[in-house]
Order: sequence, then structure tokens, then C-alpha cells
Amino acid sequence: MPYTPPDQAVRAAMIDRVKFNEDGLIAAIAQQHDSGEVLMLAWMNAEALDETLRTGRVCYYSRSRRDLWRKGETSGQVQTLLDARLDCDRDAVLLLVDQKGVACHTGRRSCFYNALRPEGIVEITQPEIAAEALYGKKA
Repeated sequence: MPYTPPDQAVRAAMIDRVKFNEDGLIAAIAQQHDSGEVLMLAWMNAEALDETLRTGRVCYYSRSRRDLWRKGETSGQVQTLLDARLDCDRDAVLLLVDQKGVACHTGRRSCFYNALRPEGIVEITQPEIAAEALYGKKA
């Protein structure tokens, strides 16, 4: 089912109920809508959450750049929102998305490729695309 954005008043009321942390951020988990695969964890501020809900294209807040980060604006690996859900405490958001290409800046489908095993940390997937191809430089 395609995403239908709420109007401005509804978005504002919803965002007002979100419990952002002391830095004004909320943890955002991106999950592929049809497979259930967990793709990544990032952060959103109120502006990023509002833009995501308004446009249906996922937007995060980059803590390192201190600016909005529209997923895929550099790499072309866009996340399209299908549904957004708050947890019971309203301090984390689950984004059900349709991921175009890879989600991880390393060129992997998911950022969760380091498995904690008896022998140590094991990379369980390889990059599908070189980071240089995504960004024009090493990740």
C-alpha cells in the first residue's frame, strides 16, 4: 500500500508527542517492509522526522555533519517510506521502507553485517557495491 502523508497539523501533533533525547534526537531503525530485514540505525531530529512524514522519502539527521541527511542524495540508494511506528515509550521510531540498492555506506545491503560469534566478530556479508562507486571515495 503506498504511503499517504498526514497533513501539517497532524504531523505537528504527532511530532509533539515524540520523546526526543537531550540532544533533540530519536533513534530511527530502517527495516525493509517486505522481507523484515533490518537495514540500519540512524538518528532523526524533529525536522528530519517531519520531512520524512511529509515527503515519504526518508531523511535523517547526521550527527557528524550536524545537518539533515536525505538518504540516497549522494549515493542514489534511496529509502521510500511505507509506514512509521513509534515504540511504546515514543523514544524510537521504526521506519518500514522500500530500500533502493544498499543501505550501508560500506556497500552492503544492511549495516548489521558484524556477527558476534564464539571466535570473535565475523563479517557475514560482503559489499554488493564498492563504497567508491557510491560516493566517489573510500567509506
